[in-house]
Amino acid sequence: MELALENNVSNELVNSKEQNSFLESTLGKVINVGLDTGIRALLPDLIEDQVIDIKDEILQNGFGAGIKKAISSAIDLGKSAIGMITGNFENVEQARTVIKSGGLIDTISDLLDQGINKISKSGKISNSVASVVKNGKNVILDAINDNIENNFDNQIKSLEFIGKYSSNWKEYYKEQDFAGMEREYAKIKTKMKEVLPIENTIREARQIENLHTLIKNKGGDFNLSSEEIELANSLIA
Repeated sequence: MELALENNVSNELVNSKEQNSFLESTLGKVINVGLDTGIRALLPDLIEDQVIDIKDEILQNGFGAGIKKAISSAIDLGKSAIGMITGNFENVEQARTVIKSGGLIDTISDLLDQGINKISKSGKISNSVASVVKNGKNVILDAINDNIENNFDNQIKSLEFIGKYSSNWKEYYKEQDFAGMEREYAKIKTKMKEVLPIENTIREARQIENLHTLIKNKGGDFNLSSEEIELANSLIA
C-alpha cells in the first residue's frame, strides 16, 4: 500500500506569533541556565544556595523582567536588519541569524549591569562578590551566548532526527507494522517539542499524526479507503 502524504493544502500551519512565542520561551530558559553557569564559573567556591541567591537577586532586580522584552525586541530588530519585515521563519538558521542581528547579547549585557548595580547598592550581596560578578560580566555573557548557539545547533539536529523518524514511520506503514509506527511516532512527538515550529516540518508531522491516529482508532487496520486518507490530509490546519 502506497502512503498518500502529498496534498495541496494551503492553510498556514504556523505563524510568526507562534514562532516568536517558542523563541521567547526557549531562549528565556537557555539564558537563565547561562546566567547560572556564568556565576558558578566566576565564583567557584560558593555553595549551591549562595549561587542560587545571587542569581535570584539578579533576576529579581530587572534582569528577569527584561529578558522576554529583550528577546522580542531582538526578533523585531533582527528581522528588520536582514530585510525580513513580515512572514515566518523558514528554517532554524534564519532564526539564529535574526537573533544575532537583533543585538540580544548587547541588551542582556545592559540588563546584567542594571541587575548587578541594584543588588550591589541594596547590600544584599557583599561588595566583593558584586565586584567579581560585575568585572567578570563577559564570562556570564559568553556562557549565555554559548547556550544560545548550542540550542540552535540542537534544534537543527532534532530536525534531522524528525526527518529520519518520519522516513522510518513511512517504511513501517508500508510494511503494515503498527508497533514500529508507534515507536517512531513517539520519537517524532518528543522531538517536535524541541524545535522551532517550521511550516514544512509541521505539515509532514500533522499528516503522519492524522494517518497514525486513523489507523490506531481502527484497531490497527491498514485497510484505508481513499476517502479516509483524503480526510486525514484535509484535517491539516
